[in-house]
Amino acid sequence: MENSEEASWTPKSEASMETLPHCCSGCDNRETPVPGKIFRKSKPRSMSTSAVPSCAEFRRTQSLHGPSPVTTFGPKACMLKNPKAVMHIQDPASQRLTWNKPPKSVLVIKKIQDVSLLQPFKELCIFLTEQKNMIVYVERKVLDDPAIANDESFVAVKKNFCTFREDFDDISNRVDFIICLGGDGTLLYASSLFQESVPPVMAFHLGSLGFLTPFNFDTYQSQVTQVIEGNAAIILRSRLKVKVVKESREKSKTKDKNLIITNGDAESSRKTMQYQVLNEVVVDRGPSSYLSNVDLFLDGHLITTVQGDGVIVSTPTGSTAYAVAAGASMIHPNVPAILITPICPHSLSFRPIVVPAGVELKIMLSREARNNAWVSFDGRKRQEIGHGDSITITTSCFPVPSICFRDPVNDWFESLAQCLHWNVRKKQSHLSSEEEEEEEF
Repeated sequence: MENSEEASWTPKSEASMETLPHCCSGCDNRETPVPGKIFRKSKPRSMSTSAVPSCAEFRRTQSLHGPSPVTTFGPKACMLKNPKAVMHIQDPASQRLTWNKPPKSVLVIKKIQDVSLLQPFKELCIFLTEQKNMIVYVERKVLDDPAIANDESFVAVKKNFCTFREDFDDISNRVDFIICLGGDGTLLYASSLFQESVPPVMAFHLGSLGFLTPFNFDTYQSQVTQVIEGNAAIILRSRLKVKVVKESREKSKTKDKNLIITNGDAESSRKTMQYQVLNEVVVDRGPSSYLSNVDLFLDGHLITTVQGDGVIVSTPTGSTAYAVAAGASMIHPNVPAILITPICPHSLSFRPIVVPAGVELKIMLSREARNNAWVSFDGRKRQEIGHGDSITITTSCFPVPSICFRDPVNDWFESLAQCLHWNVRKKQSHLSSEEEEEEEF
């Protein structure tokens, strides 16, 4: 590896580095992947993490623009800088994938327990290993599928795989790009595996909806070859950086790789968990029959109290998911914004709003709340929120670089038409000449 690359990707503490325990014969006689670093339990990079904001943090909240996203994705991918960027909005036509070095490793994510994906998965892996000489990373539970484990013709290919386990192994500096086979959930899952820089993601539509998966598998060989050669456009899908701070409670059995223990001066220990969210953060009333009652703060100021079934805080990518079903507008992923959408509010005037990407949101249970609330992140990691707990949400500087089929604009409108049937109706017939003459009189 070149010195410039080492300077960019070497972890701060060499003592905290560990290699993956599950390597493979596929790494032999090839380019050795960069050693991964385990998730640190120290205080991470944050835009505003303290209860009393410092001067620098206070200045950040005065900016309406979101943080400038990183333009390096994984060990080898980057995006050409656009000198004509205006107001932190990247020109969609200039967002092109660029490789610093030819990619050598790929993570293949397959929808679990889907028999229809077994043959495409095998074909893709054989193509990548035998024709493209790639190092293929696969999650261990994918290979535990009996249909794959008992396939004798696939044994030789599996020997070249590198396996990993979610929440145990960090592959962030080992994977050059990602291929997803399935629906939109596979892309969300890929995002959850990377808490910082995300490698470019190529998603094939083999699921039910496919709003975020623009590629068809019929011509996968030519399409994958174009990506490896760097001939592809990308769209940066912004993510939300979420910090959940929980007051210490007895009999707590929370086990999470994102857990950070912080000690207060005169208080008992508090648990802090951090997440990168691609679609939305949902706070709801859970199993309780009472309304949820949560306070919503923007840059430290209380702006409203949400009384209803809950509230959705989403990215522009998430605007076409749960938020649009709750009445929000659909926003193109290139627009820097955060959406706030109430779920069945007990007020006819509480409409969805869009706020700048640079603000900091905080959600806390109101003092008058009759019950606890529940929070989930892209539909996962669901947990209870009680009095004294807080959820802080800002725009992350680590977006998901999603590879486009054509370009960011055409792909988005194509998804609106094909998946959501946006503005689809029977066309009005034109007037005949006789009807036109009657109207003139």
